[in-house]
Amino acid sequence: MNDATMKPPLAARREIPHVVSPGLWTLAWRRLVSDSVAMVSLAIVVAFVLLMAASGLGVIAADWAREVGVNYAPPTFVGPDAAPAAPGAPGRAGEPAAPAGPTPGSAFDSTVVDPIGDVLAELKAEAKGKAEAPPAPGGFVDPLADVMKEIDAAKAAPPEGKSVDPLADVMKDIEAGRGAKEPAAAPAATERRATLPFGADKWGRDVIAKTIKGSETSIFVGLAAALVATFIGTVLGAVAGYYGRWVDDTLNWFYSIFSSIPYLLLILAVAAVLQHKGTMTIVFILGLTGWTGVFRLIRAEYLKHKGREYVQAADAIGASNARRMFRHIFPNVSHVVLVQMSILVVAFIKSEVILSYLGFGVPVDVVSWGSMLNEAQNELLLGKWWQLAAAGGTMAVLVTAFSLFTDALRDALDPKLKGTTGQ
Repeated sequence: MNDATMKPPLAARREIPHVVSPGLWTLAWRRLVSDSVAMVSLAIVVAFVLLMAASGLGVIAADWAREVGVNYAPPTFVGPDAAPAAPGAPGRAGEPAAPAGPTPGSAFDSTVVDPIGDVLAELKAEAKGKAEAPPAPGGFVDPLADVMKEIDAAKAAPPEGKSVDPLADVMKDIEAGRGAKEPAAAPAATERRATLPFGADKWGRDVIAKTIKGSETSIFVGLAAALVATFIGTVLGAVAGYYGRWVDDTLNWFYSIFSSIPYLLLILAVAAVLQHKGTMTIVFILGLTGWTGVFRLIRAEYLKHKGREYVQAADAIGASNARRMFRHIFPNVSHVVLVQMSILVVAFIKSEVILSYLGFGVPVDVVSWGSMLNEAQNELLLGKWWQLAAAGGTMAVLVTAFSLFTDALRDALDPKLKGTTGQ
């Protein structure tokens, strides 16, 4: 029997399908897409990020500082404030007009008695008599009377080419140096709008445009500070967990110092030492003080992974320590880094609001949600609630959406769920 007779017929041949097992990120994305709450939260977060980018590029809210409304202009759905009636102007329909001048007896109808009224009347009468009577011999003589007469005479007929005012020439030079170009004046009070879609602040600036510009600052600070803190915590945690021994002890000593101080107190202490307000200063402060949580988790992950077979195999083929740390181990712990970074974004947005609210945040010429809340606390005493509602409501929506998305992302990236859902 030859080999040709032993081969099965072509019809009997069957190819075994080659199935590729989906990776961790594919399974995580399937779990994330199947969660409707996560998708809605992700859409809200993406919308806020796009809003921040558009504001940074000047596409929207570029003129947020322009005074377009009257001071404390209420929202449109509330209606304009009632303007106080001028004296003598007709009041509302059916009400008599207020008298323009004093009414008979209006000066003496009050029941309040002035305790020094008689004394003031005597002093006024005495002063009037002295002014009308000529000065008696030996009476009071004004030592500056002659000097004042000369000054009055010089004012009446000043010498040619000279000015009595010693600052007149200086003021002329200053006015001439200004040039023909004058800064654009703010809109007149009659040109400003009585209402705006969501009201105005005490300067007449639109609250909606101000909130959009404030979201640019707050979201940028949250994202940038989270990147800085995550980078510091990941690098230090990887070095401490991989090398161990005295390196781990030294970095743990730094971690113990930072974690022993209350977080908010540490932020305020660093801000007080720097004594410099600015967006990048806040990013530096939050990134420098917020890396401890990432360090603790990444160090534990590297302690767990450095003794596994794939790392030993990389060591056997001659891979360097840096390649084993960041090329082999880091992809297996990247989901922890991603989740921690998303958690820090929420925490740092709230921290920026607290710093700006307490006066350690952004400078005066920069607006953020924290500075808006700082202004709104005084406006609320006057019954002007719309700036507080705009800043607080917008921040609440973003923080809630980001928190829900972070929880969903953590569940989707959990390796323990692999093979249970999203297959």
